[in-house]
Parts: sequence; C-alpha cells; structure tokens
Amino acid sequence: MTALVADRIQQLRGRMKESEMDTLLVLSDENRRYLSGFTGEDGGYGESAGALFITENRLVLATDARFDLQAGNQAPLYEIVCYRSGLAVQVAEILSDLKTRCLGYEAARLTCAQFKRFNEKIGAAVEMRDADGLLNGLRMRKDATELDIMKRSLALAEDVFERFVADDLSPGMTEKQAAWILEKRMRESGAEGLAFPVIAAFGDNSALPHAVCGDRPLKPGEPLLFDWGARVDGYCSDISRSFVKGNADDLYKHVHRTVWEARARAIEMIRPGVNARDVDGAARGHIDAAGYKGRFGHGVGHGVGLAIHEPPSVGSTSEAVLEEGMVFTIEPGIYLPDWGGVRLEEMVVVQPDGALILNRLDASVPERH
Repeated sequence: MTALVADRIQQLRGRMKESEMDTLLVLSDENRRYLSGFTGEDGGYGESAGALFITENRLVLATDARFDLQAGNQAPLYEIVCYRSGLAVQVAEILSDLKTRCLGYEAARLTCAQFKRFNEKIGAAVEMRDADGLLNGLRMRKDATELDIMKRSLALAEDVFERFVADDLSPGMTEKQAAWILEKRMRESGAEGLAFPVIAAFGDNSALPHAVCGDRPLKPGEPLLFDWGARVDGYCSDISRSFVKGNADDLYKHVHRTVWEARARAIEMIRPGVNARDVDGAARGHIDAAGYKGRFGHGVGHGVGLAIHEPPSVGSTSEAVLEEGMVFTIEPGIYLPDWGGVRLEEMVVVQPDGALILNRLDASVPERH
C-alpha cells in the first residue's frame, strides 16, 4: 500500500507543479485516504478527522488526539502533527513551517465557515486557490488494486442478494424489513458497511428513483426495485435490479425489456475517447422511441470508487471523455407514477476495446419465483 500511495503522490506533485501551487490541503475522506492510507472519517458536517498538507518535498498529516495513533500506523509516509487547539489554529503554523505561498484547497469540501477561519489565521501572506480542477480527475482511473477490491465488493453484494431473494423475500414482507435483511446479510458476509442506505421499493413506490423504505408490504405481481451496495476496504459497489415476485403482466414485461435494451445500447457505446453524454443519449434515445419520453429523469450513470458518486458523470450534460480504467454505473430507468418503475444498474470498467461488465447477476429476468 505504501508504494501505491507514493506513486499517487508523485503523480499529484506533477500536477501541482503545472498549476504553480506549492502546497495542497486535502480534507475530504476519500482523497485523504487515497493519498495517505489514513482511514479516519469525518464525524459530521464541518468536522474533520484530519488534513493532508502536500508539498514538493514534505508530507504532513494533521489530526487530533482521537486519530493520532491511527494516523501514524496507517500513513507512514507522512509527518504526523496532533493539534490541540483546532485545525484552523494549526493550519497557520503548518503553512509557516512549510513556507507556503500558494495553498490549493478542495472548494467542494471546505465550508464557508472553515474558509473564513483559515483566512483569518493565515492572513494575506498566503494565496488560497481552488484546487478542485486539479483533484477532480485524481481517482477516475482505477488501478489493478482498486479494481480487484471493487470486484470483491460487488461479488459480495450480489451473492447476498441472490440468497436474499431465494430464502427471504416473500409476500407480506415490508420494504423496511427487506432493506434490513439485506443490510444485515452484507455485514455478516464481511462488508465493512453499506455503500449507501438500501433502497427497497414496492409497487408504485418503485416510481421514486430514490425511494425511502417504508411499511408497504410486498404483493405478488407488482413492480419491485432494489438498489444496494457494499463497502469493502473503503470501496463501494452499486447495483439495481427490478422484477416481480410471481407473474409479470404485459406492461411490466414491456417496460423491463425496454430498460434492458437501453442498458445494452449504452454499454455498446462505451470505449476510450467517447463523450459520456453520448452514452447517456444512446439509452435515453431508445427509451424515448419506445414511448416513454420524459419518464427517465436522471443521468444514465456515475463514477464509483471510494465514494458512491464520483467523477465521471455519465449524463446528458456531462463534459467527460471516457478513458481506459474508468469505473462507472450504467443505470437507465423508466418511472410511471401510480404504477411503478424499473431500473437496471450495472458497473462497468472502460477497456481499450469497449466496456467490461463487472456484474454477474442477470439483469434480464422480469420474474422471480
């Protein structure tokens, strides 16, 4: 892991030199872990488990007493500074020691209150510059180690779901009960946590793309939508499957087949150099042509990694150009109010000649008995 982190830092330093930033401040959980190995997590909005300071020849990890020993064990490449009076106070001292003149920071992570406190302590001697453009593409291309972890995370989530559908899912079970069983089984199977709260949506609730689980019971023949994922060694998996328990009617079969075909159209488009919005367009155009225009309201996919949603965005307004090693979801859907919805979500990795689907769980099945 240390060698992998060292390689990432070397690449980042090259980007910093091009941008003329002499110091980079890293606060987000995912970037902090990616660039140091430190797994401490922020406890709440505006709270930080620690900050990385990266320069051309120094690496500093500042944290508090809760994470002091953990940081030393997990981030051996870094000098560990344990602050006692708050990060804002320590920032000024660290930047002075590093002789910082231009500080890059994560604008998407730093709150207005934090920015104000940092400015007050740092003063005019240090220029603060938005570094999101430098950092945004940092984790998009997954290396072999990351890809192996993500495959294990996905396999765990899919294995659990197969057992859940075969052994547990039955008429009368509520959405809350279904979500809890899935969560429990993932944790029992070795997941360190959930990638996001499980979505179990029954009947017309499945027309809500991000439905909140309630007390609605499962009824045979109605649309069911599940969206779930595990977290393994920090990395997320993300899958959606839709089906009916029992016999599907003609409308359900048509909607399901349309979504499955849209998924296939999008995946066929994937290769290096393709604009992400064209992948979205392939799926959206098929859904529109099938008579469901306006019933697919979200983008066709998003990057997955240490965060459940990360670049690249794969939607109609995306500016991303696909590169080898990118991992993202393909998840077209059709949502009909007062009836229900269908979403089929795969995880794919961009390869030199196209896309490799990482899932093995069949998405084409409209009925499960």
